[in-house]
Amino acid sequence: MFFETELNYHDEECAPQCWVLFNGDKILTLENKGQVVLSDVELNKLKLKPVRQQYLGRLNDRSYYVGELAPDAAAPEGVFFCGLRRLLGQVPDDLFSLAGKAYHLLHWDRTHQYCGGCGARTENKIDEVAKICPTCGLINYPRISPAIIVAIIKDNHLLLAQGRQFRGKFYSVLAGFVEPGETFEECVQREVREEVNIKVKNIKYFGSQPWPFPDSLMVGFTAEYHSGDINIDKREIVDAGWFTAEQLPLIPTGGSIARRLIDWFVNECRE
Repeated sequence: MFFETELNYHDEECAPQCWVLFNGDKILTLENKGQVVLSDVELNKLKLKPVRQQYLGRLNDRSYYVGELAPDAAAPEGVFFCGLRRLLGQVPDDLFSLAGKAYHLLHWDRTHQYCGGCGARTENKIDEVAKICPTCGLINYPRISPAIIVAIIKDNHLLLAQGRQFRGKFYSVLAGFVEPGETFEECVQREVREEVNIKVKNIKYFGSQPWPFPDSLMVGFTAEYHSGDINIDKREIVDAGWFTAEQLPLIPTGGSIARRLIDWFVNECRE
């Protein structure tokens, strides 16, 4: 789903509007439809009024916005609020991508109400998606936090780990945030070394996925085992081991790049 994101407020006022709405960290969804995008007509019928909004872009002659409802806003009949993760793998990828972008920008809007340089209240920049300080001129763009995620192969086995922060007792491939001054490949090597104490080689780019929890970009890689024995970092990892395609533990559900990497491994083993 590709949006035109150049701001033109005159055109946006004339175009039909579509909305993605949040109450706190939960997205508004129409019951039994999985619908998270509302037209301006539907918005008015439900008598919902956002307390703040951000422009998402333009698609098929429609302007899209994300809006935040007041904390005490009640869900109208036929509507409920659910966590964004709940939609992962349950709605089409392009719809989840739109919902994710909406939450990402809304989180940025919430956390940049004041200037980090002088403390003055910020304003929306009129010609691009950015916050500008009217006092000192500091500009803040939406924050994106890059992270790597990697599938490591050893003799037709895949390295999987159970992280302490996981919701549930499933296993997944290793991941971690990029640090200042690192390349993605250096981050792969460091994270793997820190979390399970092994070395990898032949690091190859796999793909990427925006991960709006709240503002990450997951950059996926594959790699081959080089040396070392598994010795987990117990602060972050509960357990880790090598698994065959036929004996996988509980793994993430569909929709995530983690699952795509695991599915890639399974398909490679079948060929």
